[in-house]
Amino acid sequence: MERIGILTSGGDAPGMNPCIRAVVRTAIDQGAEVFGIESGYEGLIDGKIDQMNESSVANIIYRGGTILGTSRSDFFMTEEGKRRAINMLEVFSISKLVVLGGDGSLKGASELAKRGIDVIGIPLSIDNDLGYTDFSIGFFTAIETVTNAISKIRDTTESHGRAHVVEVMGRECGDIALYSGLAAGAESVVVPERKIDLNRMAELAIRTKRRGKKHHIIIMAEGAGNSFELAEEFENLTDIETRVTVLGYLQRGGEPNIVDRLMASMMGNKAVEFILKNYGGYAIGTKNNEIFISDIDEAMGVKKEFRDDINDILKSISI
Repeated sequence: MERIGILTSGGDAPGMNPCIRAVVRTAIDQGAEVFGIESGYEGLIDGKIDQMNESSVANIIYRGGTILGTSRSDFFMTEEGKRRAINMLEVFSISKLVVLGGDGSLKGASELAKRGIDVIGIPLSIDNDLGYTDFSIGFFTAIETVTNAISKIRDTTESHGRAHVVEVMGRECGDIALYSGLAAGAESVVVPERKIDLNRMAELAIRTKRRGKKHHIIIMAEGAGNSFELAEEFENLTDIETRVTVLGYLQRGGEPNIVDRLMASMMGNKAVEFILKNYGGYAIGTKNNEIFISDIDEAMGVKKEFRDDINDILKSISI
């Protein structure tokens, strides 16, 4: 009987629990045993491994976070750390591993694959910074959370006739800012991928204020600079009082929305089907609403492309 291990690694993302549920129940349905690994690669090294059954994942499809826990492990990235991780898989007779996480987690999975472990990675990251897949699980819940927060911020901003800089997550990827900016009707977005045009932003704010508009929302990705410095420069240029809200870890929590639950369930199911057919060293992704599988190293080598078309739409309708 095959033994499949599953772990969640790196930053948590809404959709991890539905994906765990899909992996566990699909594996059991296919006649395999499943072992949950706590706290990511660190837990694998420490042998925090327990068998799971159908009841282990009951009532978790709607829960945020991850029941397995997660961590970032510097030790795993050393040769000794990888050796101990592989030894622990051998001790528990785990022949196959499913890894849920973002860029760093899937690179860790690649390292194990190079050392002979059958491993499949599933993209779970609110940043949506993996270039090989259209979207990563967790992204849509995160931008929904941001969009809801901006709606509340707009209420108070409009009441006081202010501008507001809202800083969102994403590291060096501006997708959270871009997509939530379009969905929330923001006037401007600031992303790491494109140079800021502060004069255009200021001109737009002054022009719309003269027209009677009482708010101006700027969404800034955390990797694009300092949001407080931007607010100060913007206020100096426009003479519009400007506040800052840093949304922070609010974006990681909450129930996964319907899109992320669907993606998580389908990708988790497919990952088990592929790994039981001895597909090791691969990553699951989506292209044009279809699930596909790719060599994990090739997947990690695909550059993330910024959606200028969406940015152009936002500029066109935020006047």
